[in-house]
Amino acid sequence: MATFFGEVVSVYSRAVEEDEYDDMTNEDEEDEQIRREIEEKRSVDVHWLSQTGGGAVACSDLIIAGGLNATGFISAYVLSSGGWTPLAWISLWNERSPGSRRADTAPGPEEPSCVLYQQNHNPSVLICQCSCYVAEDQLFQWTEKVMSCVQTRDLTVTVLSDCSAAEYKTSDYLSESSVPFLRSLRTSAHTGPVSSPALEQPNISTGLAAAVLSHCQVQRIPAVLHQCYSDVLQPDSLSMQMYRAAVSAVLKLDPSPSADVLQKITRVSELQSNLYT
Repeated sequence: MATFFGEVVSVYSRAVEEDEYDDMTNEDEEDEQIRREIEEKRSVDVHWLSQTGGGAVACSDLIIAGGLNATGFISAYVLSSGGWTPLAWISLWNERSPGSRRADTAPGPEEPSCVLYQQNHNPSVLICQCSCYVAEDQLFQWTEKVMSCVQTRDLTVTVLSDCSAAEYKTSDYLSESSVPFLRSLRTSAHTGPVSSPALEQPNISTGLAAAVLSHCQVQRIPAVLHQCYSDVLQPDSLSMQMYRAAVSAVLKLDPSPSADVLQKITRVSELQSNLYT
């Protein structure tokens, strides 16, 4: 169509424009529904095991353990001696953590899990043992849900975490005799003594440990991270023992856990080889 001044204006159908708008609206609604379903599937939820649970528990010390050696240490040197009661469990699903067989049932002994324990003779001491993988997009939500289980007034948080010695950056040579070793990071609110040396720059902490420490820094909660650098891929007793000094001021540890407990935690499946048949 030509105008008086000779311009050519394209002719369009209003009906076509409305159809395109409807298609875009439908696509946006479908995308939003898919996004909601994904978020719901990947949500992190707290399930209280006692009838009185559901609110923030008075807590003076919260110990959070993540990683094979950290959780193995808690199982062998702390929980195996008894005197601890499961208080709640945290359910989540991702590609590496399928979760419990049933979403409304606590995970079994052999399943990856995240359980909150309370000390019987001192109920203000809690342990969160996380043996399952928490994806990057779930870290913030996991931290918020776990920290909401406890009262933050007069709270001190201790985080135990594993890291590969290959990721440790240093100008000095690391000999086999110096591995495993412990390094620490703490929030500005934590002014007490720390049993392990500070983590040197440019080393950083990532994953669950970093998420918890960042949350405590923002909320001004005294917190310290003890990170064990090990050159062993599977849990071993030497690496587990590195955490003893980090929690000895809070927990009364089992001096010598049973051999059966250690063997169960540190067992490594035999490598199968088809070189010779």
